[in-house]
Amino acid sequence: MMSITAIVLFLTTNALAAPLPPSPAVHARDNTSCAPGGNFDLGSFNLQLPTGSSGQVDQISSSKLSGCDGWSSPKYFYTSSSGALVMKVPSRSVCVTTLNSKHCRTELRESLPTSWDPKKRINSLKAKLSVPKPDDSKYGTVIGQVKVDDDVSKKPVAELFYNRAGMLTIGVSQIPDVSSLKMTEVGHIEVGETFEYELKYEGGKFSVQIDGGEKKIMSTGKLNSPKSYFKVGNYNQGSEPSEVVFYDIQVKHG
Repeated sequence: MMSITAIVLFLTTNALAAPLPPSPAVHARDNTSCAPGGNFDLGSFNLQLPTGSSGQVDQISSSKLSGCDGWSSPKYFYTSSSGALVMKVPSRSVCVTTLNSKHCRTELRESLPTSWDPKKRINSLKAKLSVPKPDDSKYGTVIGQVKVDDDVSKKPVAELFYNRAGMLTIGVSQIPDVSSLKMTEVGHIEVGETFEYELKYEGGKFSVQIDGGEKKIMSTGKLNSPKSYFKVGNYNQGSEPSEVVFYDIQVKHG
């Protein structure tokens, strides 16, 4: 019988009602005095921040994020009183953007692996979160992304937006290396309520699922399954501050 080998990375806090199965990648989930790296396994992510110099944002490596004494910031990236992971972005007037974006972010970028093949059987990002403060843009804050490998293109495969009306919208690129997001509403969650999303790019097909509902296969146009990676966090698209709170993040490849 054939078997499937999967690399499963679980990042979890004590805010979950039921515990996940034991895994060597899961840290203790009950220490609210720890930095996020004490409650979440951040060994597969680098952190991008809304600070630094123009075109060159500050980045924190996975090694510096890891552990109870790992890096944190009371302004941008810290543990809440419930053990959840809080990511904040200030107003555009005081933040710094990356070279290829007009928008600011406090966002985890997958670094292990640095990219993967969308034609493989398993590539998924699942998150449990709330968005108490979306930004003021039309579609709102990006809370999850699939990005094309940086050596191939600077454009995303897909971005999941959440706005002040509680609307979740997925934007999916249709043309390689061109700003060509096709926007589709995929759900509605009241602002501040907890919900889940799952992004998958498997077998050459991209899908999105909200709160365990219908799995929606989205067209990727002419992209032809470029090497990709996941991003998760608070990618502010507007001019006013935003806040996103994560209770659980799971990334799987295989």
